[in-house]
Amino acid sequence: MSSKLKVAGWVALGAVAGALTTMQLQANARSSLSPLPLEQMQQLAAVFSMVKSNYVEPVDEKKLITDAISGMVSGLDPHSQFLINQNFKEFRENTSGKFVGVGIEIGMEDGLVKIVSPIEGSPAFRAGLKSGDLISRIDDAAVRGLAIDQAVKKMRGEPNTKVSLTIYRKSENRSFPVTITREEIKTQSVRAKVMEPGYAWLRVSQFQERTVDDFAKKLEEIYKQEPNLKGLVLDLRYDPGGYLDGAVAISSAFLPDDVEVVSTKGQLPQSNGSIRAGEFRPTPGTAALQKLRAALKSVPLVVLVNEGSASASEIVAGALQDHKRATIMGAQTFGKGSVQTIECLAGHYPLESCPGSAALKITTARYYTPSGRSIQAKGIVPDIALDETPEGSVFAALRTREADLEKHLANGPEESEEARAAAREARAKAEAALAAKRAEEVKPLPEFGSAEDFPLIQALNKLKGQPVVAAKAVERKAEAKTTE
Repeated sequence: MSSKLKVAGWVALGAVAGALTTMQLQANARSSLSPLPLEQMQQLAAVFSMVKSNYVEPVDEKKLITDAISGMVSGLDPHSQFLINQNFKEFRENTSGKFVGVGIEIGMEDGLVKIVSPIEGSPAFRAGLKSGDLISRIDDAAVRGLAIDQAVKKMRGEPNTKVSLTIYRKSENRSFPVTITREEIKTQSVRAKVMEPGYAWLRVSQFQERTVDDFAKKLEEIYKQEPNLKGLVLDLRYDPGGYLDGAVAISSAFLPDDVEVVSTKGQLPQSNGSIRAGEFRPTPGTAALQKLRAALKSVPLVVLVNEGSASASEIVAGALQDHKRATIMGAQTFGKGSVQTIECLAGHYPLESCPGSAALKITTARYYTPSGRSIQAKGIVPDIALDETPEGSVFAALRTREADLEKHLANGPEESEEARAAAREARAKAEAALAAKRAEEVKPLPEFGSAEDFPLIQALNKLKGQPVVAAKAVERKAEAKTTE
């Protein structure tokens, strides 16, 4: 038997100067290998020999083989990856919710590093970096041309060391330098507060090892303050994923016993199955949730999502939507509906004690909501669409989704060339509209959970039976595009 980890996390856009993932321990039997194709293996050996002997400079043989493996795996889809040495170390750090860096979730846009979100309380957050900011230089190195993992490596470092970033802020059409002191980032994945008598807001920003425990503590605090809670807003906006067990545990807190939360389908028998409410690894927090059992099963619930809600957060939203346990409000989600399995390449070791500093993360299944919906490249469509502000959603059409990523897994015939062309046209119009607005001052989005948080205000209105201001326009469908 080999120890593996089942992953359903948002890696392409959820890098936290590293990667955020959704993980579940699972033991799988190693599949038997089919015979290797002789002609292609001979070609590989011939190319290896020619590069080693003919390249303009001497090349390291081990690096050539490592690069060959990396290329083979990365060519599959956006989420499969060969993890080795520093990348593997960073991956393990990030799944624990602790690492040394500046504290930003990043993606790529036009060859530059894009800040998806600064982690609340981090050095980047305190320095005033914002969602949508682009990083053009890291110290003396230009970012254009760097892979995302190379950019991550440059922003990581030892505690109390400094890194200089050159920021381009689209909304202000200006560039400026920022020097940030690295520190250990302990991401706080759960925040909560009572918004007004009888109504509370609880935000999960990612599913980490401690999320279920923190979730339970925050709920206990809410119920101590409001024992007769009339409504709860579960905020999953920009939640890029995390531990699958955490997603199942939080879904189970609100659902009846033994109903399905998520199912998976893949090539291997062990990749096919169903996870039901209550089927997760217990933590101290899950015991606390049991004490709130009756209240949580019946409290009126709204779930807020947006284009940055991915993977584990989509599992939660999909389960609660299919079982009609909550009203889903916000914007169509990211659409990360595939499962990755991680295995140590040194042998049958648990990932956390893998002695070889190398592992393979490979897509092994798609996951489905309880009603059988695949969210891959589609996402969760909210019951009520909301704009980000009273004026609308200026940047929504520009945000990258799973279907925008090269080599993403397709999801049925609806991803036609006509649909992709329509998506490209909608994106071009949005870019043109944004360019026209650049001369104007674009207000930054208010902090989540604040009194100015427009989607949260609408969610509270829904819980109170008051009028809700729905989105002014239908947003673009998440469909693939042919160019990046």
